[in-house]
Amino acid sequence: MSTITTLWKTLSKESGATTIFASSRDTKLLCLQRFVRLFAYGISFLILVHFLANLGINDARIGLFMTLTLLGDVVISFCLTLITDKVGRRSVLAAGAGLMAMSGVVFSLSENYWILVLASVVGVISPSGNEIGPFRAIEESILAQLTQKDDRSDVFAWYTLFGTLGAALGTLTCGFMVAGLQNLEAGDATGAYRVVFGLYALLGVVKLVLTLLLSKAIEAETTQQVYETLPTELEDEGLLSDTDEPSTTQSVKSQRATPASTRPQPPSLKSRITALLPTISPQSLTILFKLILLFSLDSFASGLASPSWLTYFFTTVHHLPSQALGTLFLTTNLLATISNLLALPLARRLGPLKTMTFTHLPSAIFLALIPLPKPAGAGTWWAMGLLAMRACTQSMDQAPRQAFLAAAVLPEERTAVLGVVNVVKTLAQAGGIGCTGVLAGAGMWVVMFGGAGGLKASYDLLMLWMFLGMKERG
Repeated sequence: MSTITTLWKTLSKESGATTIFASSRDTKLLCLQRFVRLFAYGISFLILVHFLANLGINDARIGLFMTLTLLGDVVISFCLTLITDKVGRRSVLAAGAGLMAMSGVVFSLSENYWILVLASVVGVISPSGNEIGPFRAIEESILAQLTQKDDRSDVFAWYTLFGTLGAALGTLTCGFMVAGLQNLEAGDATGAYRVVFGLYALLGVVKLVLTLLLSKAIEAETTQQVYETLPTELEDEGLLSDTDEPSTTQSVKSQRATPASTRPQPPSLKSRITALLPTISPQSLTILFKLILLFSLDSFASGLASPSWLTYFFTTVHHLPSQALGTLFLTTNLLATISNLLALPLARRLGPLKTMTFTHLPSAIFLALIPLPKPAGAGTWWAMGLLAMRACTQSMDQAPRQAFLAAAVLPEERTAVLGVVNVVKTLAQAGGIGCTGVLAGAGMWVVMFGGAGGLKASYDLLMLWMFLGMKERG
């Protein structure tokens, strides 16, 4: 019995379960929020294109819709993350949840293309099922603040796991919901899609409630100036006593004689806007520029090897049937989810930086090898095996990377830096996706996936070279 107890305690500690159970109430609420948010993204992105097409919107305008949604997310997320720590983290998260609910309501009721575009750009709709909006950068900054340095990898791993689980259950729920509703409504797909968006709006309300339950401990730690006030008795003595204190009398006279031009003026609009922006130290700016360069490489490569194009590759080149394809990607998703927790013991022993590079590098190599086996027969099995092996280490860098970013910059700069990094990653990934159509159309799969693997490997080696030995700052 004692052996079983010891084994259970060891597994709980190594998997980070002990840390997440012992974490604060706010940490658990943030993990739950991520689950709800990714669940909502999961139920909506599968039907988004089909919904727009059923409204009679052509492919070109759907493409424009996706582009405008992405650009709107980049601009709004960038602006919000810059001012979040000054305006209030809970306020920004609550506003985002409200916009998420608003988007769901508009999509469940409206058929006008431009109204839907406006709701998608200003609100929160994920075209790909991935993170969108300012939520992730703010939540990661809060988690880093609430968590001890040694426990950050554990917390970030479970935070990521909650999101992955939410997205998976969301897509599963969406499939069953749409099929069931179509049976009830005699094949009315558009009506079924509107019900799904209604559920999306409801989940936005749930996220809003969870946000309002957060405590003041999530707000940025600010340094307040302490002003020394003059005791009342001294004021009375200077103004009302019978003693002749020339210095006091002169001081009062001089204060009364102060001209209006030297009195403090109300702050201008420019100074008010400037006061909302964060101050980033020169050292952090240097780190930020390095991170922008490195994450641009990695995210551009992710765009070249997006899941959609991997699916298309196995369908068109290896001619996998839909059942086999579904089983393959279900397996890879499960492997990626499990491997996320397996990175925690390594992070404790090697540190976040070495863990994120050593585990991510094999996945880059496996990705570059995927297009090499010839289609049919053993070649298809080899390609599927390489994809599965890539999945085993593909997600192991996520939690250590988040812990590394949290420690690389000062606490008061963290939200803004994470926001900028996420915006750059989104833009770089969009650039990679933009190149894939030309390469895939020409059948240049080796260039496409091999190039992606090479860029990711370069990212890993450069990350290790630039930051190895850097002292923690946050």
